[in-house]
Amino acid sequence: MLGTELALPVLVAPTAFQRLADPEGELATARAAAAAGTVMCVSTVASVSPAELAAAVPGAPLWFQLYWSRDRGFTKELLAGVAEAGFRALVLTVDFPVAGNRERDTRADFTLPEDLPQPNLPVPLARKDVHAAIGHIVDSTLTWRDLEWLRSNCELPLLLKGVLTAEDALLAAEHGCAAVVVSNHGGRQLDGVPAALDVLPEVVEAVGERVEVLVDGGVRRGTDVLKALALGARAVLSGRPILWGLAVDGEEGVARVLELLRIEIETGLKLLGCARPDAVTRAHVRRAGPSV
Repeated sequence: MLGTELALPVLVAPTAFQRLADPEGELATARAAAAAGTVMCVSTVASVSPAELAAAVPGAPLWFQLYWSRDRGFTKELLAGVAEAGFRALVLTVDFPVAGNRERDTRADFTLPEDLPQPNLPVPLARKDVHAAIGHIVDSTLTWRDLEWLRSNCELPLLLKGVLTAEDALLAAEHGCAAVVVSNHGGRQLDGVPAALDVLPEVVEAVGERVEVLVDGGVRRGTDVLKALALGARAVLSGRPILWGLAVDGEEGVARVLELLRIEIETGLKLLGCARPDAVTRAHVRRAGPSV
């Protein structure tokens, strides 16, 4: 991926506030990802700074997911810290101009603990209505032209995360992006949008020869990874299963989830008669018929 050799086609997706799941949070996840030979993409809404994370896994491949703040000065400083820490790519989330209607969080009365660090945000988030608070921080006025400013302030390869159409994928390629992540934000932003897997083929057809295409959402088993590869993705990002592993057993739990995925991918490849992940093609998948 983007010049980095990985041990499996599964990357760790950016998920927020991992210390809510385990005291070591992102540090534990990063160590497990490094041991598995894959990329960890850390969220802007993390409980560690880029420098802290890089120090925990020297030399490991790390990406940084950016929520672009309205405070351009702060964003510029954050990007400088990301580059200085040795991160290898920048992932700009483009499907969060405002928080979606998170009714489950409201019913659960989700509240952040007072002592949770927020080093990558210009101002601390309110303990309640967290996602709405993030929406107030994120710059909702961004256009494609703003990528010129971003490219001038960060030379890392740029990925756009949140692409769901061939048209936007083409615009991303035309504006110098190295990759796109086909994603609907875990189904938590705009209700009723297509599943990422359903639109993956049109994005691959549009830009697969120009940029690398990744996908996230709904990855629970190794067979899910193989379906994405068959439809043209270079790799997938997995978020929720990683957090489940982290909550159950910290670093060892994340390592176990990644190992389970690796074993399932290897088994699936053998049963498909494929020697390598890039040997999986559309000939290996078809839409399921109606249930009976």
